[in-house]
Amino acid sequence: MPSRPEPPAPMPLSERLDYARRKVGGDPLATDLGIVVEELAEGRAVVSLVPAARHLNAVGRVHGSALYALADQAMAVAANTLERRALIVQAQINFVDKALPGDKLLATAQARDLKRSLSLWEVTIRDQGGRTVALAQGLGYHGGAG
Repeated sequence: MPSRPEPPAPMPLSERLDYARRKVGGDPLATDLGIVVEELAEGRAVVSLVPAARHLNAVGRVHGSALYALADQAMAVAANTLERRALIVQAQINFVDKALPGDKLLATAQARDLKRSLSLWEVTIRDQGGRTVALAQGLGYHGGAG
């Protein structure tokens, strides 16, 4: 009977953090929106956005889609610090307070449950004064080795 190939060795943490920061953090849409990776650790990421006029809705507040993109990017970056690469396959967001242009927004994503192929993430988006403006939750799919 033929032997099975050995699974690849896990990618070292430093390489996973670099991949998450450069490749995932450098996502073309996130870059175009102005989203920046601020902090990174295994299973955790903080990304930021300083909303400008192009991020606003009709009443002068930060558009929900900009907040969703910020939360999604935080989850994607955090999920890709783990041993298996990930895609966010489901997300939901609750907008709990207004976000205004010019206020630096910080989205902190933290792993809440980690399984072999699935991960559960929670994201809190706060403004520069620490006021919570949105809460999100998402599901990551880890389909293959790093």
